[in-house]
Amino acid sequence: MVARHTGVRAVAGAADFDLYRPAEEHELLRESVRALAEAKIAPHAAEVDEQGRFPQEALDALVASDLHAVHVPESYGGGGADALATVIVIEEVARVCASSSLIPAVNKLGSMPVLLSGSEELKARYLAPLARGEAMFSYALSEPDAGSDAGGMRTRAVRDGDTYVLNGVKRWITNAGVSEYYTVMAVTDADKRTRGGISAFVVEKGDEGVSFGAPEKKLGIKGSPTREVYLDNVRIPADRLIGEEGTGFATAMRTLDHTRITIAAQALGIAQGALDYAKGYVAERKQFGRPVGDFQGVQFMLADMAMKLEAARQLTYAAAARSERGDSDLTFFGAAAKCYASDAAMEITTDAVQLLGGYGYTRDYPVERMMRDAKITQIYEGTNQIQRIVMARNLP
Repeated sequence: MVARHTGVRAVAGAADFDLYRPAEEHELLRESVRALAEAKIAPHAAEVDEQGRFPQEALDALVASDLHAVHVPESYGGGGADALATVIVIEEVARVCASSSLIPAVNKLGSMPVLLSGSEELKARYLAPLARGEAMFSYALSEPDAGSDAGGMRTRAVRDGDTYVLNGVKRWITNAGVSEYYTVMAVTDADKRTRGGISAFVVEKGDEGVSFGAPEKKLGIKGSPTREVYLDNVRIPADRLIGEEGTGFATAMRTLDHTRITIAAQALGIAQGALDYAKGYVAERKQFGRPVGDFQGVQFMLADMAMKLEAARQLTYAAAARSERGDSDLTFFGAAAKCYASDAAMEITTDAVQLLGGYGYTRDYPVERMMRDAKITQIYEGTNQIQRIVMARNLP
């Protein structure tokens, strides 16, 4: 089912929805989220970007409407949204503010390992507060020397009786310092590494020995803090192990199969926002006595932008259906959706800046922010070069 306060009931048979036409409930959800985003999130987007501050207004609005973590199953107090509903929420929030869209997106990323591999006790302990809006959840995989090569991580977790002791540094952690919970990948057997030597744990912000670096000074998504997470002799109970020891890398890769689709959704939203603004601008802006939008060259640009966006949307929604069903070709489709949608978003936002001319290059108009925000979608959760490797190894 989708979020409780949107007036949308559970989506029956969501795994079998028509790939080319989402169910009526999904469209009602889109209308509800768009109205919320335009009323409560969009008015603060420029300021959030300019000041580089966390979008607290967006978090408050999303929590009030149960849209901050719609993927959490009903059995843990969540809305139980299917994969497409989650995509639509992220897409519509990203249409007005990419930084704010990382609230529902990263809540899913951080908690997905618990959903996939955690014990029932662990799920109840951490998913319920997430569903209630009492905590956010981040994902700590990357390190200073382990980005695309996640298997090269150095963070260690050593068993000591009924506890594990963690030491290491995690880098590029989205919403670090704001989130209360962190899924942390650490080496438990240095000889095995990716073949059974990496394990996953839940670390809490308040655990002794957890600290954070200064926020990164980024090109875009400035409202979403990106910081290092330092683990200095962090002792946690052994029951915070996610799944069996040594299964962490497999859980991490399965997680990304599902959550790369949320990055595709973010890219869709950013691109849609840029296209919508550009369409309105060229209809009003006049040169040579005519609206700029009347010129064929401009019309061709808009047509190409819309075509790429719709192709990306269909691929993303197809991937969401596979995520919901757990299809065997999800790895390919998740990577393809993320790669294609983010490349399309970069092209569409760049063209939107071009269509606004000099105005598009200024911060008085939102398209330059959208162009800056779009760039990261080609990089995080696996660069698009990595996505092409993943696709090549998993051709359907």
